[in-house]
Formats: sequence, C-alpha cells, structure tokens
Amino acid sequence: MHRLLLLGCLWLLAAPPASNIFQRPTGSPAPPRLQYLLEPLHPTVHTQRGATATLPCVLRTLPRNYRVKWSKVEPANYGESIIIITNGLYHKNYGPLSPRVHLRHSHRYDASLTITNVALEDEGRYRCQLVNGLEDESVSLMLHLEGVVFPYQPSNGRYKFNYHEAKRACEQQDSRLATYQQLYKAWTEGLDWCNAGWILDGTVHYPIINSREPCGGRLLLPGVRTYGARDKQKDRFDAFCFTSALQGSQVYFIRGHLNFKEAGQACRTHGAALAKVGQLYSAWKFSQLDRCDGGWLADGSVRYPITTPRERCGGLPDPGVRSFGFPSKELRAYGTYCFVGK
Repeated sequence: MHRLLLLGCLWLLAAPPASNIFQRPTGSPAPPRLQYLLEPLHPTVHTQRGATATLPCVLRTLPRNYRVKWSKVEPANYGESIIIITNGLYHKNYGPLSPRVHLRHSHRYDASLTITNVALEDEGRYRCQLVNGLEDESVSLMLHLEGVVFPYQPSNGRYKFNYHEAKRACEQQDSRLATYQQLYKAWTEGLDWCNAGWILDGTVHYPIINSREPCGGRLLLPGVRTYGARDKQKDRFDAFCFTSALQGSQVYFIRGHLNFKEAGQACRTHGAALAKVGQLYSAWKFSQLDRCDGGWLADGSVRYPITTPRERCGGLPDPGVRSFGFPSKELRAYGTYCFVGK
C-alpha cells in the first residue's frame, strides 16, 4: 500500500500542470499552421487616398500546380470579389479594381498585391489564398484609410433615404457609407448624433456620447445604438458617410455676401468648384481648416469648420463642422467654400 502511494506521488510530481494536460476544449481544434504562406508581420496596412499601397503575401515555397487568388471581402453582401489570380507565371485581373492593381512580384515567392491611386472604396479586408488542392490556405489583411465620419441628411429633412439613396448621397459628397468599425471609431473620438443612419452593411445605428431623453433616454449608457438590419428599399433614415484626405487638394474660403449661384461662379472664377460636404470635413479634419464664416457648399447647404472652439463661433465646446442647414439659394448672406483637386 505504501509503495502504491509513493508511486502515485511520484506520478503527480512528474505530471505536467493541470492547465497544460488539456490544451483546448474538445471541439476547438487548433487552427492549421501555415505551410506555404508566411504570416504577415503587420496584418493592417495604413495608407491615404490617392497613394499606392501594397498588401503583403509571400510564399515559403512553391508547391506544384498552385494558384494564388486575391479577393476583397464585401461587407454589404457578405461575399468576396475576386481581384486577381496567378499561377506564378501568368495572371488575370477581375472586377472594378482591375485597372489599378498588379502583383509586386519582387522575387519568385512574392505574390503581394499593389493598389495604385487608392480610393475610398478600397478600404476593407482582403484575402490572399493559396489554392493547392486539399492544402488550400489563406492570410487576411486590412487596408485602412485615416478618415472622418459625418452624418448626412438632404435638404428636405431627416429620415428621407432608403439604403440605396443613402449610398448615392454619400458618393455625391465625395465620401462613401461608413463601415461599423469606422462609425465606432468616430464615436470613441467624440461623434454624438441623435439621428439614426445607414451604414455600408445595410444596418442602422446612431452614436451617443451624452445620454439624453430624445436619444433613447438618460438611463441608457453611451454607445453606438443599433436598429439592426433594415429593409433597404422601404425603411428610411439618414446616412453616416466616411471620407478621407485627398493628396494635393485644397479647400479655401471666399468672403462675400453671395447667393448660391454667385458662390459657384466665384469658385469657378478662381479655377475651382464649390466644395462638397465630404471635402469640407476632410479639410477640417486633416488640414485644420478653421473659419467662423458660413459658406455655401455644392449641395446647397451652408456650413463652417471649427478646430478651435470659441464663444463667438457658435459657442459649442467641441470642434466640428457647424451647419446652418439649407437656406434659400437666393439669400445673399454667405461666402463660399471652394475645392481645388490635383
């Protein structure tokens, strides 16, 4: 008996700690280790609109009869759009990105994807997949643009857009519908807006910093409130748009007492165009444009950007783009914000 107890104690001393005996619960297999593709050192690539960005995908070795397929994950329909397929010798481009993408191919193991003249819609998740019969494997990367999210509604009031109209409205303002990640990041940076709006995946949300009665009540905690997925044809809300800096562009103010038509002419006289809402937000965010003067924009609204809040410029304590709404286009009371691109 004593000998059995001694053997039992020795077994316990020799056994590994309990937490190491079972590495993971049953039904949770370890993800397969990549055999052919190198894990990217930085899974997020940061870039700017108009720049050239490269998403890394490098092979450890070249298996026989392999292909590499690049695709982009589309949050609006939960699908993937093929961008390019290569077998190492030949390649074929697909889809709207086709004219602006190529394989870097700096050596024979390099299948990295290069995107030129990066556009707003290029942001998102990409997948590099090695197709090799039963041993397919892939790596996932994020292309991230620094940008700014802003709420948008038309001149005829709140909650007028179905999903497709919201998408088109953002595009007309030099922006695109924001993703949930972009809206969430904007909320963490101070975006507080009581009106619900569409985002890119077809869901509807609104971000609240200061809980209050008209915005769900004082008892609800701050956060990004959600209405979930809605009918893209029938349901109507505002829009949350996302825009980014555009290299080589400028927004500037022309002082005057102009109506809408005169404002447009003033910009054209200087070789520019009336700024769009997204362009004004971009100038405010990335060029620190700060003016106390209301000015016409291309959609017929009047706004002004404030980076240093002060009492005589609306009195609000936070930086932002202030709005006078959509006054009569015949009113001669404002200057104009003009945009010059590359």
